[in-house]
Amino acid sequence: MNTFKTAPIPLGDSVGIILPDEALARMNLKVGDTMFLTTSADGLLLSPFAPTSDTTSPADDDFAPEGSEAPRSLAKHPDGSK
Repeated sequence: MNTFKTAPIPLGDSVGIILPDEALARMNLKVGDTMFLTTSADGLLLSPFAPTSDTTSPADDDFAPEGSEAPRSLAKHPDGSK
């Protein structure tokens, strides 16, 4: 098991985290791929796979509201490049 240290950063009207390249590679993800954030008794689980049970709610659709700057901000590299 690896541990990656990161911190929340402001992204427009939202908040995000920067994932190290190694973490993305371990999940076989690239910029723009869908990820799922699941809550559990142990904390949060970030995964490229949908939860196996129907634990999502309509409120989950508001995680990044339409028109939010978050998707555009997340697509940029921390140094400002795309």
